[in-house]
Amino acid sequence: MNNQKVELLSPAGNLEKLKIAIKYGADAVYAGVSHFSLRIRAGKEFTFETFKEGIDYAHARGKRVYATINGFPFNSQIDLLKKHILTMAELGPDAFIVAAPGVVRLCRELAPQIPIHLSTQANVLNYMDAQVFWDMGVKRIVVAREISLKDVKEIKKHLPDMEIEIFVHGSMCFAYSGRCLVSAVQMGRVPNRGSCANDCRFEYTLYAVNEDHGTLFRLEEEPGVGTYIFNSKDLNLASHIQEILDSGAVNALKIEGRTKSPYYAAVTAKAYRSAIDDYYAGKFDADIYQKELHTTKNRGFTDAYLIHRPFEKTDSQNHDYALSKGSYEVTGLVTEDEEHFLCKYKVYPNEDIEIFTPKDEVLNECENEIGKIFKKEDGLYYINFKKILTETNKELESVHSGNVNKIKLPGKLPYLTMFRIENVEDNIVE
Repeated sequence: MNNQKVELLSPAGNLEKLKIAIKYGADAVYAGVSHFSLRIRAGKEFTFETFKEGIDYAHARGKRVYATINGFPFNSQIDLLKKHILTMAELGPDAFIVAAPGVVRLCRELAPQIPIHLSTQANVLNYMDAQVFWDMGVKRIVVAREISLKDVKEIKKHLPDMEIEIFVHGSMCFAYSGRCLVSAVQMGRVPNRGSCANDCRFEYTLYAVNEDHGTLFRLEEEPGVGTYIFNSKDLNLASHIQEILDSGAVNALKIEGRTKSPYYAAVTAKAYRSAIDDYYAGKFDADIYQKELHTTKNRGFTDAYLIHRPFEKTDSQNHDYALSKGSYEVTGLVTEDEEHFLCKYKVYPNEDIEIFTPKDEVLNECENEIGKIFKKEDGLYYINFKKILTETNKELESVHSGNVNKIKLPGKLPYLTMFRIENVEDNIVE
């Protein structure tokens, strides 16, 4: 059984989001430079230099960074892959996340000092396959998303020293373990090469054809069902953290989302950090974490397959829309000097704006000619600007996203604190 506290692993789409995830509660982050990663779009946000900066930032705070090398190389790329493994190893990550067996062996040969974590793309569902990778030197397996908690426990029983990591939150793929070619066929972007165009999120019009005489007609959709026929809801297992950790079989909880927003990185890290800490403190309350998670943009939530078998599920697809707007908009982000913020949406004087801080931060109330920081009866902290002053003391009537001037705060706030306002509209953005 697992007696060690479970690790919370967050996505890091770029250096800023890496810092946010750590600041808001992640024990570790995962990311990659574009080569051979399944998140090429996110990987382009990192250079080798900024990736090293992220590793140093994490290590200075006792956190870990796992480097993704989980693409599937062609023969023509193997020499380049060897150079990439050696370069990444020099940066000092805490593990490589790898999918292909050949790449596992190559990493063990070229960088034996770097532990190997097996990507969910390897589709491990049973202890027999887990044993094969254990024998190859894999330290941790990120099990297939289709696995049940019962089967996770069975793997742990047979391989008690193998670390097991599961996904608990984020986008889901309609295809088995992400093995999809729809994007490759329609857009020329290969999902398992890291460049998925998310064709499954599109709205489709359905037709039927009789090839004998060329008849083609449009199918009428059932009212209220819609035509997002491949669109999966997003995974959300926050309400099941107690059940998962009670199993004693899980070593790490993983959040998906390297291409998601900084706000998503903050909220998911903070919510799951609270859920984990509250579990060990004996005060687990799923409603608290779900309230926060529902403020992020999502496609509706499902608990997917870990707790229930696929054939038992009737709520894993969203036929109505591809992405909801989310109930909150981020208006500002506090800079590293903790005395200014950068506008991310719009800020006007004399408005109460909620302050969303990293976990366990203590704020000091204050009031002066710039504005005030105060606590309301709802227990939340707010900021209200009497004046909007730039770093050079230029006064503005308001400030909007796109304005890169630092705006003065009435008092110090923790680095990467966010300001947010509730959306008054319940619009859908596809």
